Amino acid sequence: MSGPPPTVWLNALLVFLQWAQHSVLTVWRALGLTGDVHGQPAWPWAVRIAGETLLIDLGQARQLGLTLIVVVLALLAVCTALLVRRWRAVSFGVAAGLLVVAPWPSAVVFSAAVPTSFHVSPTAFSLASITQGARVYHAACASCHGTDGRGEGPLAATLTRWPPTVVGPLLGRRADGELFWHIAHGMHDARGNATMPAFANRLSDADLWAVLDYMKVLAASGGVRAGGWPVPVAIPALPVRCGDASPTPLAAWRNGQRVRLVAVDTADRIPLEDPRFQTLLITPDGKLPAPTHPFEARCVAASPEAWPVFAALAGTAPRAFSGTQLLADREGWLRARGQPGTAWSDADFLCTSTNRETAGSPTGGLDALIARMDAEPVRYVKGGFMH
Repeated sequence: MSGPPPTVWLNALLVFLQWAQHSVLTVWRALGLTGDVHGQPAWPWAVRIAGETLLIDLGQARQLGLTLIVVVLALLAVCTALLVRRWRAVSFGVAAGLLVVAPWPSAVVFSAAVPTSFHVSPTAFSLASITQGARVYHAACASCHGTDGRGEGPLAATLTRWPPTVVGPLLGRRADGELFWHIAHGMHDARGNATMPAFANRLSDADLWAVLDYMKVLAASGGVRAGGWPVPVAIPALPVRCGDASPTPLAAWRNGQRVRLVAVDTADRIPLEDPRFQTLLITPDGKLPAPTHPFEARCVAASPEAWPVFAALAGTAPRAFSGTQLLADREGWLRARGQPGTAWSDADFLCTSTNRETAGSPTGGLDALIARMDAEPVRYVKGGFMH
């Protein structure tokens, strides 16, 4: 993946800005100064701080970070002036001087906002939602955006503006709530002409959120063919059945461990357990194959929807998915894909910020890949991402 270097301070800044804006929205709603729209609190302002811009322009990010530090110091000086009378003049002077010398960033750190800018998807990126989104997308969106999401549908040429591709980082860097708003209420050019129709009167909110989930899968599927996932993608939420036990939610079963997902068809050999991972089988019918060895993996994604969804995430047709493996890190992010009959190598790492040409030995093997996966965690915030 391309993007800025994995700078810890930048990620901390973005997380703080996201938290601060969410907090302001919560207070505004508690005071009755904003209502709800589409079932969640409405952002009442026309702009927001653009995390995705700060990821690209590190100079502006540094200026904003330093300005926030200076503002905090100025507030401390003001508090000192109010509490200690004999230092009042000096403290007020220090506060004013700090605000004057602060490296105030330009207006580029702000981006146009919509009432749903800070809405959070209620779907948990689940198999059921992705499957629902696939049905809705092919019925309502594919005619313009194309079945593969590249914006080359049969009606694309009839529009006033060519549809954007979802197979790339552009849409992935936009907040989910803003993508939701544009699908629900349409898009317009500078002259007010519609460039995309509104779907709020034709699709439910659940359908719109589901479409966004499916678009993430389309982006991942197309990205694999280009050499890597364009945005971080998590393991979809799903039920896990181990042996004859009742299904367990993925998050509870995974319990902070790495996960190895293995596509196993009827005639395939079931892999043995590996102490480095929790092993999860993906089967066409969502059922656990009959065991033939006591140390075989005994947990399966208990849903037939898992096979086509994970095949798409791996950039593979369902009929050719058998034997494919996917690796996820301890945070649940998918990081690598192993192809049937080939040894693991650095080239299988599909979610990384390191230049592939200088990433290291292409024959490092699975242990080296795991080491890189642990050493290069995914750092992600809504409205922008970084590794």
